Amino acid sequence: MSTPSFDWTLIEAYLAVRRHGSLSAAARALRLSQPTVRRQVEALEARVGAPLFTRDTGGLSPINTAADLMRLAETAESAVLAFLRVASADAGEEAGVVRVSCPAAFGVEILPPILSRLRQEKPGLTIELAVTNRVEDLLRHDADIAVRLAAPRQERIVARKVAPVVVGLFAAPGPLAERIDGMATRGLLATAPFIWDDRRDLLPRGFAALGLATPATIALRTDDDLAQLAAIRAGVGIGACQVPIGERLGLVRVLPKLSLAAETFVIMHEDLRHVARVRATFDALVAALR
Repeated sequence: MSTPSFDWTLIEAYLAVRRHGSLSAAARALRLSQPTVRRQVEALEARVGAPLFTRDTGGLSPINTAADLMRLAETAESAVLAFLRVASADAGEEAGVVRVSCPAAFGVEILPPILSRLRQEKPGLTIELAVTNRVEDLLRHDADIAVRLAAPRQERIVARKVAPVVVGLFAAPGPLAERIDGMATRGLLATAPFIWDDRRDLLPRGFAALGLATPATIALRTDDDLAQLAAIRAGVGIGACQVPIGERLGLVRVLPKLSLAAETFVIMHEDLRHVARVRATFDALVAALR
């Protein structure tokens, strides 16, 4: 049975309208005219035989099944982008595009020098760095390689355990560090300002695991690791960051005997083991992070 032809740009237009909220915004994102995007959406609706949006004076509104359709459209997008990455160079060449996903702190503070050395050795590589705390799904080919702070649970995944992430408490040099110097744990928790999580519970769970109470004074709440690090450096309060990062930035370690460790893994889909550029990037990350 033959497979009917399909124009990928129709799904691309649908995704753009969903993500940007209007035909005009989608057209700007795609660098197309608004009538072109409208025709693509209408062509997709004609192809599926059902409306995908309701039209009203406010513009386009997704239909009730929008969440399911969005997931399927994003899966299709990931597959197309993965195809383009894999086809960007011969599988036996250490050249082409490799997409790496990692948490924000890794993407900003840890991986850049590693990737710089890798590019010096293999100048044909182009690295796409997805800096996100969201878990990228390698089975959907959202990324070729991921650095994760938890063991992968999926099958068909190649995983290498590297050095654990060790997190400690730090303060900026200056008045705050001088005021809390030598202070006992109980006094710190009772009087010192802390930088804390907002919606997530990583720090509360970590403190509870160490038998520590929640600090009495929370000076700032944010779930962004880089924002927490910036607040520590600005002297807002005591905060948590990876020990090598804190030491490299000249921050003052607070209660150095207290630390939290998280297992760290570099992972990739097993189908990519024989793609030379992906394997070279994977091996370089594993070697450097060990």
